[in-house]
Order: sequence, then C-alpha cells, then structure tokens
Amino acid sequence: MNTPTTRPVQHTILVVEDEPTLATAIAQRLASEGWNARVIGDGASAVQAAAQFKPDLIIMDIMLPVMDGLEATKRIVASRPVPILMLTARDDEADKVIGLGAGADDYMTKPFSMRELIARCKALLRRVERAKVIAKNSENEKVLQFGDLVIDPAQRIVTVNREVIHLTPTEFDLLSTLARKPKSVLTREKLLEEVWDWVDASGTRTVDSHVKALRHKLGADMIRTVHGVGYAFEPPVAE
Repeated sequence: MNTPTTRPVQHTILVVEDEPTLATAIAQRLASEGWNARVIGDGASAVQAAAQFKPDLIIMDIMLPVMDGLEATKRIVASRPVPILMLTARDDEADKVIGLGAGADDYMTKPFSMRELIARCKALLRRVERAKVIAKNSENEKVLQFGDLVIDPAQRIVTVNREVIHLTPTEFDLLSTLARKPKSVLTREKLLEEVWDWVDASGTRTVDSHVKALRHKLGADMIRTVHGVGYAFEPPVAE
C-alpha cells in the first residue's frame, strides 16, 4: 500500500523589489519551496496587487519608486491584515522602528542570505496559522485591564482611555504575551519562541525593535528593560 505524500501548501507571496536581479533571485528561491511568487517593482502597484491577489505574505523593500515601501505597507495593512517582511538597505534602528510602526511584522537588512529569508518567511507563515488557533482559544479568555489600558484577546483589540490603539499582529501578540505575566521578566529567547516561533535566533534585534515600536504607541514606561535579560510589562497605575 502506497503512503500518500503530503504536498507543501502553495502560499502566494508578493515580492515588492525594484532591483530586478534581487527580485528574480528571491522569486526563484520562493518557487523552490513550492510557493507562488509574484514580483512587483513599485509601491503603488504593490497596493493594487495585494488587493487583487490577496497574498499570504509580502516581502517589501523600503526604497521603491512611485510610492515607498512604508506608505505601501500602511495602505495594504489598513485594507487587509497580512504579514509583511520589510527589506532595508541600512542597518539603522530608527528605520526599522519606523517600518514596524507602518505595519511590518519583521525586517531584514540587505545583504541577506536566502536561507535566512526563507526561515523568516516560514516563521511568519507559521505565526498566521498559530494566530488562528490562538484566536479560537482566546474566545473565552478574560479581558486584561490595567487602569486605562484594556487588552481584549478575543477581539485582538487594545484601547487606552477607550481609544483604539492600532497594533500590528506581532505587536499585539508581544504585548499580550508580556501582559499575561505582569512584572515578570521574559527573556528575549522566550519571547522569540512564543511570539515569533523562532527556536534559534541568536543575535537578532527583532524583539528590541518591536518593543521600541510598542513604547512609541503606548508610552515608554509600559515595558521595562532588564539589561542583558529581556523585558517585563509594567501595568499602568490606575488613578
């Protein structure tokens, strides 16, 4: 009796990159994973393609003609939540925080290895599936309230003074993971494992960049840095 083979899921991935050689190399590498890659060369066309093809993941360069990657990202995620991996030519922390604030879920600095790119893509795609399970399991989870800050796991909504704060899916997962254990220090490794589903990501500054983006939206005192270890959620004091 022949055992049926399991075919890989054919995800659709939008590659938004205006450098033809790099765009082709990325598309070919994605295709080798059994994924369907569509290449777009400018930000405005990326917004249209995202609406038309509804990709499972977008790889977005920041520096693009017609419309830059930051503006394209804002418009895409405002219309439909989709994980976005942003590519930046500069290893500048400010650029990365701005990119995450625009709605990106992760970033990579050029030049990068294709092996690392695929690993990041797989992690983001796994996170989408995990988020569906978590959302279902969170239907009966109680609302987390800390003074004027309210975190609703079931609806995945965060409000401050009853005003909705727009968070990316990654930012929400990071905040709720920390908030479920207020004042407890969670290591970067633990956060990478629980939020990003990365088992081995030594040397990455992804957690730090996302924390900075959260502080920008919620206030600098909301998350405490424990140098050399990780981060802890500091509940705001009710007035």
